[in-house]
Amino acid sequence: MTPDPPRSDAIDVVQRFHQALNARDLEGMLACLTDDSVFENTHPAPDGTRYEGRMAVRSFWEGFLEGSTAARFEAQEVFAAGDRCVMRWVYTWVDAWGAEGHIRGVDVYRVRGGLIAEKLSYVKG
Repeated sequence: MTPDPPRSDAIDVVQRFHQALNARDLEGMLACLTDDSVFENTHPAPDGTRYEGRMAVRSFWEGFLEGSTAARFEAQEVFAAGDRCVMRWVYTWVDAWGAEGHIRGVDVYRVRGGLIAEKLSYVKG
């Protein structure tokens, strides 16, 4: 049996962020970010909204977690090259009327000093 290849620091911090997101652990998510972290959301189309700095990113995720109590992100594939990491995912939710929905997307991360410095999100559709 061939041993698994070593994991990169980029994959480790991205997976910690992803786990904290699904656990609805805002402080755990923020612990994975640089102070000057940038997040580009998928909404509104076509370019989404850009949040700059940990506090602006915090504000987005705080609102997201409050308004999306049944949200879940399932990682389908994660790979890294240098300071970049890419995660393909499926986001599922249940809306206020009980209807389920999902979208597929990808996040492109840049990691610096073992923390996420940039998270650019894209969706199909």
